[in-house]
Amino acid sequence: MAKEGEPDRSLVSRIQAALAYRFNLHADQSSFDEIDRNIRDSIEIKGTNLWVLMLAIFIASIGLNVNSTAVIIGAMLISPLMGPIMGVGYGVGINDYYLIRKALGNLLVSFLIGLFASTVYFLLSPLSVAQSELLARTAPTIWDVLIALFGGLAGIIASTRKEKSNVIPGVAIATALMPPLCTAGYGIANGSPEMFFGALYLFFINCVFIAFATLLLVGYINPPHKRFVSEEMERKVKRYIYTVVLVTILPSIYLAYGLVTREVFSSRASEFIKNELVFEKSFIAKQQISADKQIIDITLVGQKISDEDLAQLSSRLERYRLRNAKLVVHQTVIKELDEATLKKSLLNEILNTNQVIFDSKNKQIQDLQNEISNMRAQQNQQTMRLEEQQKIYEELVAQYPQVRKLAIAKTDEHQTSRLEKSTVLLANLTSKKILSGGDRRRIAAWFKVRAGVDQVKLTVEVD
Repeated sequence: MAKEGEPDRSLVSRIQAALAYRFNLHADQSSFDEIDRNIRDSIEIKGTNLWVLMLAIFIASIGLNVNSTAVIIGAMLISPLMGPIMGVGYGVGINDYYLIRKALGNLLVSFLIGLFASTVYFLLSPLSVAQSELLARTAPTIWDVLIALFGGLAGIIASTRKEKSNVIPGVAIATALMPPLCTAGYGIANGSPEMFFGALYLFFINCVFIAFATLLLVGYINPPHKRFVSEEMERKVKRYIYTVVLVTILPSIYLAYGLVTREVFSSRASEFIKNELVFEKSFIAKQQISADKQIIDITLVGQKISDEDLAQLSSRLERYRLRNAKLVVHQTVIKELDEATLKKSLLNEILNTNQVIFDSKNKQIQDLQNEISNMRAQQNQQTMRLEEQQKIYEELVAQYPQVRKLAIAKTDEHQTSRLEKSTVLLANLTSKKILSGGDRRRIAAWFKVRAGVDQVKLTVEVD
């Protein structure tokens, strides 16, 4: 019996035994020979697997093209891409250099075939609009890293069991290897390097962290390792293997760190906007957070916010741990004066006063009318006439027929770091297909000359 103040050792032992029983991965584990045979068989991408891969690529490409989630899921279920990726992690875990080379070779062949097939499809497809399923594969976040890591762990655990379950198909859907590969092909076919590299980045994340998860589990179950002729040769090969692993994993860790940093910045910036940018007579018409440039870009509509207030807002960025962030505020000033009510009030006073007061009030009315006229003149200078906007739209469509809609407005840009202001043209256009970076720069330069402004803020949406 345990002494007073000491834990009951029998109770601790029972808890440990219960936890060991519940979390035991060896109970239903296949034999090491069967695990080895299954993983080696799944590495080969030839014959049936090669045809299935190509068909899955075409199915996924069609699903992305027509924005069908069900079709994309079907393609992921039949894809054989998981085999070579797990083979890399398994080869590293058992020190089998030949297996690693074989798995990497098959993965490279799969990647090239998938990229080629998807590029050919999107070159021939009459549908060139980037749907939401395509765009979702071009901006990976930290959650994609975690999904690949946990999905890879679930996949390799299922692969080492005696009885197979529906875990592996579920992992294939969760980690989504096929869609980013097809999206990279779309980027090549449509001349969009942003989509190509974004999708390639997501595919790279999935491959690295699935292989890394496989390595972790292989280290836990500890299957028989590869034997070498001499210990010196074994150490040399191990150095090569772990060098390859580190070279593969370290960039992913760096990229994952960048993803976390951007996510944290965006979260803090959103909290700053929600709590601090609240005004009685102004509202936020548009907000844009650039984590890479650390810029919070806000467009306000309503009563003008003074430069002193804006400077005070910038000083509050440090409270949200946004010390290096820059707050840029665009203001569109709208003032409402009820001229009729004001005249009536003044005239009622005039009727009850002498001629001197009448002359004084009349002068006040004249001054107010002049002020209103000046304000309207300023607003007319800031706001482009509808006829002028129509002309600009027609000229733009003549140069770029893919443009469907155009919304433009002039505004003043005030920056807290400088006292001066500049005239900015805010242009938002909707295109039938993605515009290349060169087209966007040419359109922005054309707007700058055509509208006679200091700079152009251009945003492009695809419809």
